[in-house]
Amino acid sequence: MRSIRHQLLFWLVALVVAGVGAAGWLIYRQALAEANELFDYQLQEIAAALPSEPFSQIFGAHNDADEGIVIQIWSRTGALMYYSHPRAPLAPRAELGFSTERTERGDWRVYGAIVGDNVVQLAQPLSVRNRLAANVALRTLWPLIVLLPLLGLAVWIIVGRGLAPLERLTRALEARRPQALDPLPDRHLPLEVQPLVRALNGLLARLTEARDTQRAFVADAAHELRTPLAAVQIQSQLVARAQDPESRREALVDLQSGVTRATRLAEQLLALARAEPLEGAVKAPVDLRELLAECVAARAPLAQRGGVDLGFEQAEPATIVGDADALRAMLGNLLDNAVKYTPSGGRIDVALNVSEEGRPRVQIGDSGPGIAPKERERVFDRFYRDASARGRTDLSGSGLGLAIVKRVAAQHGARIELGDAPLGGLLVTVRF
Repeated sequence: MRSIRHQLLFWLVALVVAGVGAAGWLIYRQALAEANELFDYQLQEIAAALPSEPFSQIFGAHNDADEGIVIQIWSRTGALMYYSHPRAPLAPRAELGFSTERTERGDWRVYGAIVGDNVVQLAQPLSVRNRLAANVALRTLWPLIVLLPLLGLAVWIIVGRGLAPLERLTRALEARRPQALDPLPDRHLPLEVQPLVRALNGLLARLTEARDTQRAFVADAAHELRTPLAAVQIQSQLVARAQDPESRREALVDLQSGVTRATRLAEQLLALARAEPLEGAVKAPVDLRELLAECVAARAPLAQRGGVDLGFEQAEPATIVGDADALRAMLGNLLDNAVKYTPSGGRIDVALNVSEEGRPRVQIGDSGPGIAPKERERVFDRFYRDASARGRTDLSGSGLGLAIVKRVAAQHGARIELGDAPLGGLLVTVRF
């Protein structure tokens, strides 16, 4: 696993070392240039100080040292008159001016000039100059080299102080209990850490909302399931106590009806739970007309048994990107409510059309009792049933259908509108 501390320390120390190395190279080159200029001037001065009169041949001592300056003097006739280092590996010729001569023992800086009646040549090994330049660069840089470990330690401390807010944030998160979802303090934090803390606080806020929603859902579900389960228990006791076949048959019918209501409530609770996670749905292109036709066909037998005319008024081609299963649950709940509340002999018209901007719109209108305008906002709350439904004993429901519809619509960026249908009942419009 990568460590930010180690990466910062490595790269900062590497930059310091590279900077010191680059500075050393530049100082060496500068010192070498100055040494060349100084020694070239020295060669010129030595050449000017040599005797200009002719003299007899004088050979120097056989000194093979190559650290100093080698001097050769020729007469104008080309006779070698003086050679300070006979074993120096230099060419036995004079070239006027400065030049660099490569030999088997290294490079030499050579200066030739005419001094009076003589031709003189002075040579000096370049290794002397290079060594001098290297010594100058080393003497200049050695304090920095000695300070490198201290610089590394300083970088380590500075990086540690810079990362201290992250470490404090980590310890604060590790010390929290799972139930503690209150926001993290974001004051006195570096600018680079504040976006992370704000993102964490946003996540904690969403988790708090999800937790509260889940608690409310569980509490409401437990409350709503208690009644049908208690009814099923009572009805099963009545079946066990029945004395004759007729009473036993009636008790079994009631028990079956109670089981059906409990099953329907459990299915609605599961559908609502599946519709909760907004990011959990798998989005794909959905043929809305085909899906709506499938939902209408599935409710057609139930509508026919109840004497309700269910059919399409208009169906235009439309495709949206969404979760087909969630959309099927949403449209199915709307159609279930329409079939449930439309009396025998009534009518339900389903329409699908597309606006000029290319946005699909689904409308389901019925000839039922409708919903009073003052209750149209509350009917989307969980387990809420409008006054007309609460007053009827022939209708069973959980009050979750429109809550599921609202949640699925929000997932798909759709808007639900409740109004008055031309048939006299409720008109539900889903605008995508």
